[in-house]
Amino acid sequence: MELGLAGRSAIVCGASSGLGLGVATALAAEGARVTMVARREDLLTARAEEVGGLPVVADLSDPATAERVVDRAVAWAGGLDIVVWNGGGPSPGKAAELGVEDIQAALELLYLPAVRLVRAALPHLRASAAGRILAITAGGVKEPIPVVARSNAIRPGLAGYLKSLAGDLAPDGVTVNCVAPGRILTDRARQLYPDGPSAEQVDDIPMGRFGSPDDIGAVAAFLASDRASYVTGTTINVDGGLARSIF
Repeated sequence: MELGLAGRSAIVCGASSGLGLGVATALAAEGARVTMVARREDLLTARAEEVGGLPVVADLSDPATAERVVDRAVAWAGGLDIVVWNGGGPSPGKAAELGVEDIQAALELLYLPAVRLVRAALPHLRASAAGRILAITAGGVKEPIPVVARSNAIRPGLAGYLKSLAGDLAPDGVTVNCVAPGRILTDRARQLYPDGPSAEQVDDIPMGRFGSPDDIGAVAAFLASDRASYVTGTTINVDGGLARSIF
């Protein structure tokens, strides 16, 4: 299927590994010019060389960084059409154990950097013929995940912001969507499960396996494409049927 992404300019966050790398690889394979953003310089440089993207070493928790990242992408690619927010997950913990400082830290990690990036990118996305905003979130935006209360507390708020933004930007032709991964076999997961996921971890996934970063990349590439020009304000689970919620 021709997705119409050739020559489009994209920013992908957290692109040195895992889900971000899966998205960057998928977009680049469709011909997009991908600015790959991450904190680990050596790893990012190596992955960007493999993908054919522009490596930009940045920590988006720094309030001044978003403008710099957008400026680099626009200068390199001549514009900006696609922004993919993807950030690391906070440490686990139960809600009853969290203090105000824990919630504040999760807000600084999961919410505010995404808003800053969107704000910096908006003038360029509005000028694009096919502006796209995507956020990689988590299944917890629809159905809280046990023992990750920080994520459950903040990510639904980000999804709500993006849902509201979708309505605001629809008249400009800019779509806004979220991808909610389930259990994905990233490098981090391989470190946690060197012998592979346990039978218990797989048995409650109807498709009977963990997903891969490529599964996330394929859905993200579709949502970024011309084929998805009438899809906005959605959160799509990519989880092999793990989620039990209806919507």
